[in-house]
Amino acid sequence: MRIELVNTGDELLLGDTINTNAAWLGQQIAALGLMVSRHLVVSDGAVIKEAMAEAASRSDVVLVSGGLGPTSDDLTRESIAELLGLPMELNEGIKSHLEAFFAKRNRSMSASNLKQAMVPRGAIVMDNPFGTAPGLYFPAELSHSRGWDTHFFLLPGPPRELKPMMETLVEPRLRAMLPDGADRRVLYLKITGVGESDIVEKVEKKLEAISGLTLGYCIRNGDVDVRLSGAAEPVDIGAVIVREHLGTCIVSEDRRIIEEVLVQTLLERGETLSTAESCTGGYMASRITDVSGSSRVFGHGFVTYANEAKQKHLGVSAELLAEHGAVSEPVAKAMAEGALATSGADHALALTGVAGPTGGSDEKPVGTVFISLASKNASTIVKRYYYPGTRDRFKLLSSQAALEMLRRRLLGLPLA
Repeated sequence: MRIELVNTGDELLLGDTINTNAAWLGQQIAALGLMVSRHLVVSDGAVIKEAMAEAASRSDVVLVSGGLGPTSDDLTRESIAELLGLPMELNEGIKSHLEAFFAKRNRSMSASNLKQAMVPRGAIVMDNPFGTAPGLYFPAELSHSRGWDTHFFLLPGPPRELKPMMETLVEPRLRAMLPDGADRRVLYLKITGVGESDIVEKVEKKLEAISGLTLGYCIRNGDVDVRLSGAAEPVDIGAVIVREHLGTCIVSEDRRIIEEVLVQTLLERGETLSTAESCTGGYMASRITDVSGSSRVFGHGFVTYANEAKQKHLGVSAELLAEHGAVSEPVAKAMAEGALATSGADHALALTGVAGPTGGSDEKPVGTVFISLASKNASTIVKRYYYPGTRDRFKLLSSQAALEMLRRRLLGLPLA
């Protein structure tokens, strides 16, 4: 099955908005055992019609995102009506949804919003409970007049609206289009603490030798996803090889990121976590609290950027800071143990380092970070890492290493 994406919007071409929809849609489609064959980004306006026609001429499915709003440059709906020669009709169900949507928010609906209730004849409306723009599905028979056999899916642009619509209304239809007996799987093994080159050295040749298995890698947020796709048997064989050689580094096999895994693990154990951050400025606490349910395991996060804050809130002594400096193993240890004592948590992670680009020295160059883990029933751990680069990259990798330190302790694994 050949699938193409058409993303619309001047903001994407200007770089004002990062096109996260394309990446996410590609991942969702890959999880079905399919692959996007081409991705096109076009501006608002008449070019949308040209892009859809071009994609339809060589594709079984065309997914279009954006251009379903109420403004004059939202022309995706009108463009496909012209392309397929379909008259536009007022849909009373959408009109009622729009009226209820605005009434619930104590807002009056403008006349321009009625544009969103106009639907090309024959299209199937896909409800959007998270916004005003309904999605539209055009079965392949509606394209036969153009000599195509193409299914069109029109999706809203905002990710908070597009994602649930894709998962609940589009993906079931795509599955139904797969040939009977299609046996394809995609498995993502999320690995942390190991670089892509190390993964390649350990497993790539063995995986490439498996007939019918397609191998891929994706580096994201300090992890490496090893993607295995194909029929069930070769995928299962490949998974055994990855587990055998990299098992302790596998964070998840269901695409959960490390903070999600940690929150779930802490919940299962009935344990809690606190954090003490200097160089990362609360970034680690932010990652943890991005996870739903984290309030049940995370109660305290200290951002002690200044030495005075380390002394006041974590009990780090002035003598220790003077003797070793804020970026040091003893101070990291004192921060973790201070956070543990102050919060009453079961575990505490602490980070102190030099994010740069200034402030480094020969002994402690920019990118140096000390990470400590203190736990109620175990000895305190401190490790030194080196992550030179941009400040945001430093924060990401430092927090990733800290979370991995806790994951290993919770699972009884040795430090990498």
